[in-house]
Amino acid sequence: MQENFPSINKEPIETLQINIGYKCNQACKHCHVNSSPFRKEKMSNEIISLIPKIVDKYKIKTLDITGGAPELHPEFKNLITSLRKKEIDIIDRCNLTIFFEEGYEDLPQFLANNNVIITASLPCYEKNNVERQRGYGVFEKSITAIKMLNDLGYGKKKNGLQLNLVYNPVNPILPPPQEILENNYKKILFEKYNIVFNNLYTITNMPINRYEEFLIREGELDSYYKLLKENFNKNNLKSLMCKKTISVNWLGEIYDCDFNQQINLRGNKGPKTLFDLMDESFTFNYGIAVKEHCFACTAGCGSSCGGALT
Repeated sequence: MQENFPSINKEPIETLQINIGYKCNQACKHCHVNSSPFRKEKMSNEIISLIPKIVDKYKIKTLDITGGAPELHPEFKNLITSLRKKEIDIIDRCNLTIFFEEGYEDLPQFLANNNVIITASLPCYEKNNVERQRGYGVFEKSITAIKMLNDLGYGKKKNGLQLNLVYNPVNPILPPPQEILENNYKKILFEKYNIVFNNLYTITNMPINRYEEFLIREGELDSYYKLLKENFNKNNLKSLMCKKTISVNWLGEIYDCDFNQQINLRGNKGPKTLFDLMDESFTFNYGIAVKEHCFACTAGCGSSCGGALT
């Protein structure tokens, strides 16, 4: 069993992931951000105005926008339209139910018009499992939202509007093989609801914040860490998302990944804020801050914001 997480280093950055606010219209049990309708933290307009400049300066290939429900930020649409003419993929980490909040009914059309990649949580194709994790009524709203997106062209073509779904285990276990689960999802969701999507991403639940508190209440935190460490797969080290990603919180502070951001784990080297990136030019070849929770990304088939690693 691997006891200590090995040292890993940053590589040239391809993805800029920004958490633009913690407010969300949901409060899911597995949420490592502890988002809820009562959170008020949000990225300032000054920091958001830096994003297109950082994209240009460092030739960023992907902007990954997350939250909370990122769409609740007043500048969400303006940020996306400001990048319309740049050669960059934009990902919206969408919970799907946001489409049914008052004032957000036009979001699906906006996202389609701007060719935004939608990566949406649907932790199971069974209603009871989804609602156990994400709340009553969420499953039916999610299915309706996917139908709306399908009508706009999402999920229907390999090179068309991209709709990706995210699976998180309901219980403290490792996800099953991604390819097998994706085939099951596509078959069942099409047969039952006549909906389609592009890719399924399996993500291992990270034992931090709200999910860590859940594991402690259930008396399963130690056994979950044991599971992660026993299934350590060194082949996943080369593909870890933190190597080519910088994660930015609502204050503009820079971390190696979204998970480190949520527990305020930072290394001693590298840029500290987006303002540092603008004032200087950085090469990304320093050591990544690691801790015990990092085993969640290397266990089994591996885990990242883009799904399994091997």
